[in-house]
Amino acid sequence: MDMPVNTFKRALLQGVPQIGLWLGLAHPYSAELAANAGFDWLLLDGEHAPNDLRSLLSQLQAIAPYRSQPVVRPPVGDTALIKQYLDLGAQTLLVPMVETADQARQLVRDMRYPPEGVRGVGSALARASRWNSVPGYLDKANDEMCLLVQIESQAGLDNLDAIAAVDGVDGVFIGPADLSAALGHRGNPGHPQVQNAIEDAIRRILAAGKAPGILYADIDKARHFLDLGCLFVAVGVDTSLLMGALKNLAGQFKPDDDNPTPSSVY
Repeated sequence: MDMPVNTFKRALLQGVPQIGLWLGLAHPYSAELAANAGFDWLLLDGEHAPNDLRSLLSQLQAIAPYRSQPVVRPPVGDTALIKQYLDLGAQTLLVPMVETADQARQLVRDMRYPPEGVRGVGSALARASRWNSVPGYLDKANDEMCLLVQIESQAGLDNLDAIAAVDGVDGVFIGPADLSAALGHRGNPGHPQVQNAIEDAIRRILAAGKAPGILYADIDKARHFLDLGCLFVAVGVDTSLLMGALKNLAGQFKPDDDNPTPSSVY
């Protein structure tokens, strides 16, 4: 069996924009539906969605036959948790709330086997190596790992240049919802101060030679960020898409003026 190739990482290195969808329903059936739709990447959210190791495993298995590439977001950048996610077969992680270059360097080490890193060696038990059925997995795995770090605070913005300069960081994701709250505009990511901060961050990430990314469900804004150079852009969230469709259908028969659709990047 051949080593699974991280086509998402290769696309970023080649400068090919990747269009994604955020998955929060935490179920393999809906994950497979999204994979069948043809997105380049699918974010499996372990930070805000009700996911655990087993639910993530089942979604990775559901997505595997399709072209879409899974990206997994852990709740925190913890060495032991990252080891478990990688052993499940995740090759790309999006780690939230990264604020310093030292933190980014540790995350790089967490995702690599020694001597380059500190990832524990348990490949006989790991889906990632197909239970030691991939020849040379331990020698090849490091090259297929892709680390995306998430900037969503003032501290992260202040240290962005140093974070983006860390060798082994493949991409930097701007979290507009948390960033807007951190900048004093909670619930209003469209505020000019927030938008200016996002656009400045994209320019700085590109100047460092790294791939910028963002989540923005507004189609015009998503296209705008692609035009600015973002290389991985999530353009929707499964829970929001489903809720919007459900409310729209119910509203055809039972209008509810007291339940307006909230404004959000999601």
